[in-house]
Amino acid sequence: MPYFRVGPGKLKEFKGLCEQFVAKTKGEPKCLYYGFSFNGDEAHCREGYFDAKAALAHLDNVGQLLQEALKISELTRLEIHGPEPELTKLREPLAGLNPQFFVLECGFRR
Repeated sequence: MPYFRVGPGKLKEFKGLCEQFVAKTKGEPKCLYYGFSFNGDEAHCREGYFDAKAALAHLDNVGQLLQEALKISELTRLEIHGPEPELTKLREPLAGLNPQFFVLECGFRR
């Protein structure tokens, strides 16, 4: 779950990139949900994946778009939620993005 602060005057451009993110992500078979929400110049991507492998495949798929988005925004927070065995698979590959990891301890999944 990334949170972005969009640069001044760049919101329209950022939203255009969001449409491209959504279009690219629709073809990912193990993406469970994906969408962007906005609060002024803050953007949030709510996304979920079947497992760590699917999350990493997503980053490969949208990597170039993410680089474009980061030219006009700042990644202010990145939360990764899931069961510890899956988080373990993400800690090293995502370390450069400085995420906060939240271990799922109770709940259910269908």
